[in-house]
Amino acid sequence: MNARALLCSPNFHSLYTSNRPPEKPTSSRSLRNLKPAPNSLRVWIYPRNRSGVFRVLVRSSDKRESSNSYYVDGERVNRNNGVVSDSPSSVVPWWEEFPKRWVIVLLCFSAFLLCNMDRVNMSIAILPMSAEYGWNPATVGLIQSSFFWGYLLTQIAGGIWADTVGGKRVLGFGVIWWSIATILTPVAAKLGLPYLLVVRAFMGVGEGVAMPAMNNILSKWVPVQERSRSLALVYSGMYLGSVTGLAFSPFLIHQFGWPSVFYSFGSLGTVWLTLWLTKAESSPLEDPTLLPEERKLIADNCASKEPVKSIPWRLILSKPPVWALISCHFCHNWGTFILLTWMPTYYHQVLKFNLMESGLLSVFPWMTMAISANAGGWIADTLVSRGFSVTNVRKIMQTIGFLGPAFFLTQLKHIDSPTMAVLCMACSQGTDAFSQSGLYSNHQDIAPRYSGVLLGLSNTAGVLAGVLGTAATGHILQHGSWDDVFTISVGLYLVGTVVWNLFSTGEKIID
Repeated sequence: MNARALLCSPNFHSLYTSNRPPEKPTSSRSLRNLKPAPNSLRVWIYPRNRSGVFRVLVRSSDKRESSNSYYVDGERVNRNNGVVSDSPSSVVPWWEEFPKRWVIVLLCFSAFLLCNMDRVNMSIAILPMSAEYGWNPATVGLIQSSFFWGYLLTQIAGGIWADTVGGKRVLGFGVIWWSIATILTPVAAKLGLPYLLVVRAFMGVGEGVAMPAMNNILSKWVPVQERSRSLALVYSGMYLGSVTGLAFSPFLIHQFGWPSVFYSFGSLGTVWLTLWLTKAESSPLEDPTLLPEERKLIADNCASKEPVKSIPWRLILSKPPVWALISCHFCHNWGTFILLTWMPTYYHQVLKFNLMESGLLSVFPWMTMAISANAGGWIADTLVSRGFSVTNVRKIMQTIGFLGPAFFLTQLKHIDSPTMAVLCMACSQGTDAFSQSGLYSNHQDIAPRYSGVLLGLSNTAGVLAGVLGTAATGHILQHGSWDDVFTISVGLYLVGTVVWNLFSTGEKIID
């Protein structure tokens, strides 16, 4: 077979020669652009690259050709200093070969970073705001919980919307909606308490659709073997958003006043929306730029393919693992949301830190969560890839996510040192983050096609815990102590541990 016949053979992708040249070619152009080459040739055909394109190197053995002459995809190139060179246009830029599914993951990560930046700034700003407007702890608890009113309303609706019209539209709507509400917060506060409560509830409406939309998108884009670490990365955006918000809010308040926090953070949503509209699609089927190799990888390893036309509510609500997910989400979020909204106040009132110290020291638990969430995600995916059942992996990770915080919160009452209290809080939040590889990954395990709806259901229970827990904490602190607050959280963590290990599963139970 001559060289041209070899290249034109329908089975060319499986043909290799044993004697390869010392350097690999760098060109990645398609074989259909192959140009005529000299008559006497040596041919090497390389495997597909990540773009799904074959690389072909043809060396001339014609005496009239230089010994350094090669033909890469039919064009002559020279080998200089041991490197095969070609025109820049023939080399695929690295950003074009970066997996598109991880572009989607990173955009979701940045959306959740903004989500918590805009959410936690109130936990810092509430201190100067309450001093300016004369709010008591019960009023502060009411303001902090008003966010969850809107957040509660849109969980299930956001899941249905995302599963039926696509996560791209829903997440884009959510980010721009809550960004506008964030910018309007100082105006509403000056107008009066009712206006502030409404604007904070509106902000919750926008953030309420984000999590179901994200879950829907990732169920379509991320293969099963990458599920835990992709979700862990996205949720770590929330923790790093808390870090960023808590770190920068005191500085902005000190330099420019508390309204500056809401104006500056809220405006970042427009930057994100521009990238989202140009780079993201709801599913691989809608993305014309997706490379064939990645499209096949996703299609072969993602369970969620067909669009949802109707929701089988009776079937979903008849499954014990679904109710285990819902109840455990409530138990988990009770403690998490209390720490999210009240941690700076705890540092200020109990540990006697000033405003700047309260904000900066609140950063450490969230930084710990960001690190441990990603570590837990990699551990979970590694265990699955080594043959552990998904069910056992989810139970192990969530048990750590429940018992770890329970243990460290019980130690706070025995600690007098502020440094040890901050460390204990960081350890509590760090172990809590293993939940991202437990219950937060379980929606896509048991019902991948309805993952948005299922997350909406369970997160409704979680948000209800946030509403009740945040408001109840204000009343408890008026009549009791922080020990009472932590005791309730520990009790719910223990209940969640029992329910999760008895009734949860990592197997698909709803097609």
